[in-house]
Amino acid sequence: MAILEGSLERITYHNADTGYTVARLMPVGKRQLATVVGKLLGVQVGESLRLEGEWGSHPEHGKQFNVVGWQAMLPADVEGIRKYLGSGLIKGIGPKTAERIVDAFGVDTLHVIEQQPERLSEVRGMSRKQREDLVKAWNEQQGIKALMTLLQSHNITPSLAIRIYRHYGEDALGIVQQHPYRLSDEVFGIGFLTADEIAQSQGVRFDDAFRIGAGIRHVLSEAANEGHCYLPREELLPRAARVLQVDETAIDATLRNIDAAGEIQVDDVEGVEMIYLLPFYRAELGIANSIRSIQATPSLLLQQTKRMDWPRLWDQLAAESGFRLTEQQQAAVKAALSTKVLVLTGGPGTGKTSTMRAIIVLLEKLNKRYVLASPTGRAAKRLSEATGAEAKTIHRLLEYSPVGGQQFKRDRDNPLPCDIIVVDEASMLDVLLCNNLLKAIPPAAHVLFVGDVDQLPSVGPGNVLHDLLESWAVTTVQLDRVFRQAEGSGIISNAHQINHGEQPQLRGLDDFFFFPKPQPEPCAELVVDLVCNRIPRRFGLDPRRAIQVLSPMHRGPAGVQSLNKMLQEALNPPSPAKVERSWGDTIFRLGDRVMQVRNNYDLDVYNGDVGEIAAIDRAEQKLTVRFEEARGAREVSYDWAFLDELQLAYALSIHKSQGGEYPVVVVPLLKQHFVLLQRNLLYTAITRAKEIVVLVGDQQAIEIAVNNNRVSERYTGLQRRLRSNL
Repeated sequence: MAILEGSLERITYHNADTGYTVARLMPVGKRQLATVVGKLLGVQVGESLRLEGEWGSHPEHGKQFNVVGWQAMLPADVEGIRKYLGSGLIKGIGPKTAERIVDAFGVDTLHVIEQQPERLSEVRGMSRKQREDLVKAWNEQQGIKALMTLLQSHNITPSLAIRIYRHYGEDALGIVQQHPYRLSDEVFGIGFLTADEIAQSQGVRFDDAFRIGAGIRHVLSEAANEGHCYLPREELLPRAARVLQVDETAIDATLRNIDAAGEIQVDDVEGVEMIYLLPFYRAELGIANSIRSIQATPSLLLQQTKRMDWPRLWDQLAAESGFRLTEQQQAAVKAALSTKVLVLTGGPGTGKTSTMRAIIVLLEKLNKRYVLASPTGRAAKRLSEATGAEAKTIHRLLEYSPVGGQQFKRDRDNPLPCDIIVVDEASMLDVLLCNNLLKAIPPAAHVLFVGDVDQLPSVGPGNVLHDLLESWAVTTVQLDRVFRQAEGSGIISNAHQINHGEQPQLRGLDDFFFFPKPQPEPCAELVVDLVCNRIPRRFGLDPRRAIQVLSPMHRGPAGVQSLNKMLQEALNPPSPAKVERSWGDTIFRLGDRVMQVRNNYDLDVYNGDVGEIAAIDRAEQKLTVRFEEARGAREVSYDWAFLDELQLAYALSIHKSQGGEYPVVVVPLLKQHFVLLQRNLLYTAITRAKEIVVLVGDQQAIEIAVNNNRVSERYTGLQRRLRSNL
């Protein structure tokens, strides 16, 4: 194995995901640069490197050093230190500031930063904040470098190393070495397989109890990502055995131990063992208990409704507010005020929104306090626009606070000040969010869940709206009459046809179109042409604001990832005026439409929030996104290390579109999407459109989706727990 030492002069290519790097190194004692290639995660210009590898020859690029292993050493000469500090490694320190620091301290610069930081006050033109930022960033970088050295063979990217360090601080290195499985439980972006690889490299045995316990939690977490709250024991054991490559008996023994230790919950129902991660078990119990408590607690509103002259109220509503409610809607309004917990469900055009507006008018007449909430920012904005009243996301309503480890300020001890809460888009509620919400509702208040049970279930675990309906434990009103003004809509009529298992009308409508293009690549090209050219020309719409592409799948030529790249290139092409930031295979560009893909309570942004990139600051290493919300526009800044929380949003998965509404929706549907072609998926996609639906692809794929009413079963115990309330 050859050894090559030298100073890194230039990085020609670097892939942040894989760490693959092509760079130019000045070898010690030489005057000619050498090309080095290999995994060099986190290297910086100006660093001194000790490389292990072999010399080879590339057919196009000639002689190069193929790196197998490497170690970073701090630069020892003035020029190396100047390049190192000015490379962008430290936020706010550019080449000019770096030059002033090195001019002041010469070869002692790095010693001063690390051991005598107070001496930085001697540097002319350097503010106190710059000095503090430099020292903080330096200490963080050294911690991250130590992590990178330890983890370089495990494909841990610099951004993940930063995230590990910021999560654990100075304890990061010790935790990685002594408790590697904590990473998969506690650090977003690091899964069990990566943590297991780190543990294996440190000698952890396959049958180690900590490893098996972590594997069990991993399998249950993966099941939660599929929508399950638990796994039956007979399904968990073989799944865990495949991941861990150990015998099921060893897994079963560990399962008993971690159950006893309180890490999981085994729920035995008539001899069937259901294995839960503790938060989901507690959430199901919490929902059932909260609903029981609310239903059992009388309210002043209940007493008032008994004395109401309902026929006179309906006449007043019609005269004063223009509401002429159907008998179904009247029953829903009456039930909302005279029942403690109500589920109001119905398809598009059946009057759910006007029913909610009528309820709000009556509550205001009665001087009752009401709260409107939705699971996502988009849905909250829609609810606010539709009702004319303030609506909030559930997360904001509950007032997240990181102080003292408490997730939400609103809970049983500090409930929401309301007499009734209306929760729209309730099909999107998962068990964790629903439990937190119900804990914050005072027992005397009324709860109205509004949603369309035929849409896709929540992205998170559970099937709350479905379980509420099927349990028979709460009162339900279903609106099924389509209003006359909605009857003329091809979108609404086709939505109801699809929902009833009938093929939609694909031709002869002025708001619902189908373009046959059964092959993936031509289909994707047509989608881009429709979005960028044909639809804007015919309907006079802004393609960047009014048109949303929804695809069943992430991968493939007509999947979300590929379409996003094509649409970005067409709608927001590169230019010298647009700053960019590469992140793995994604380029984020000024003006791009992006989506948040996980809850970030610290930034107050949540899974599904969509915004536009407003600024990219290379010096501060931050990207700023402007989110349009019910309460107005808000800007959120992301450090480089957290850009994996964003993805381009010119195209979205149909699941991710829940709660959204767009003037125009374009949906590619192909037989290659076979595994996901389900009735509720197609129904959800087309009901996202307000004005126009365009389907592109294979008519057989549409027929398959309409005929496939199989809904993937979700393991949830909520229905059973709600029935126990009866």
